[in-house]
Amino acid sequence: MTPLDTLVGRTDEIVEQTLALCRIESPSDDVPSLAAVTDAAAELGERLIGRAPVRIVEQGRPALLWEPAPGGVLLLGHLDTVWPLGTLAGWAHPQRTDEVISAPGVFDMKAGVVQGFHAMAAIGSPAACGMLLTTDEELGSPVFRPVVERVAADAGTVLVLEASADGALKVGRKGAGRYTVRIHGRAAHAGLEPERGVNALCELAEQVRLVASFSAGELTVTPTVAAAGTTGNTVPAEASFVVDVRAATRVQQDDLHARITGLNPVFPGARVEVNGGPTSPPMEVAQAQPVLAVAREVAAALGLGEPRGVSVGGGSDGNFTASIGVPTLDGLGAVGAHAHADGEYAVIAEMPRRAALLAGLIDRLIREPLTTTAGRPEGSRRN
Repeated sequence: MTPLDTLVGRTDEIVEQTLALCRIESPSDDVPSLAAVTDAAAELGERLIGRAPVRIVEQGRPALLWEPAPGGVLLLGHLDTVWPLGTLAGWAHPQRTDEVISAPGVFDMKAGVVQGFHAMAAIGSPAACGMLLTTDEELGSPVFRPVVERVAADAGTVLVLEASADGALKVGRKGAGRYTVRIHGRAAHAGLEPERGVNALCELAEQVRLVASFSAGELTVTPTVAAAGTTGNTVPAEASFVVDVRAATRVQQDDLHARITGLNPVFPGARVEVNGGPTSPPMEVAQAQPVLAVAREVAAALGLGEPRGVSVGGGSDGNFTASIGVPTLDGLGAVGAHAHADGEYAVIAEMPRRAALLAGLIDRLIREPLTTTAGRPEGSRRN
């Protein structure tokens, strides 16, 4: 019996274990809930793969690590969700039909976690494969980013268990940036002597127009939230706006940073202050292509068809592992839709198939490790 046959036979088990994790609601901002879901994942993982995880606590937040042997394969996932406590009670969708399972966090990304456990179990839980599950990814990984980078630095390859729309694998993710542009002007009475003022709102309008023009191709620069003024009859002395940036390459990110931090005022007497910068690096396509090639060979051998490689705007912890030079392939989790939206779901029939693809990929990468470490920065591996 092949691993695919074995996993198809375990479909009901995979589905029910996924729903059990989803019934433990785990919003990123509720540490007791994160502790509960981490306990459940630790028990499930130990039962399926035969070894207990190392429990990590950083700033009160829990994480789980089944550490791979040096140069091995690291599966990367998270247990936190964007959904507040109480969402499940008001969920208007059946949790299970013949085709899909639907619950808060099922697509992003508890189904992927369970599939990862079953993939490891299907190939005998080799010591060269491990898994790291964090609890702050939906916040941008402010706490566990150093842990992700430290563990990944010793791995030969990282496979990210994030969800996949239409079965595509993610070979590129844009890096993100966030800036706040503050305009300092001078207040004056709007009716009696407006000429004595320096209108911060007018300056803001010019700067917003300029900043928005920085978008080009895959680089998106989007003004989002703005504020100005104090009263309706006062020339605004202060104004501000927030800018969201998504860049496909580090060069784009660095060039944009120089441009936006170099803004100059248009109106005499105004002053422009810029705070912020990149919040996550891009996951560049070059880091994923060698792993994608192997995944396609594995999929063909299993009769699963050739998976597409796509680049997307949203980020994941794979951005961090790719940016330190570790070959990284993302989107190996559930197939479904509606991440972060009402009715998110995972396709049942794809769950064992994706687990089989993951199992075959792990096995292949352990037997035939990637030889290239091109792009890995000096000192990225631990001694």
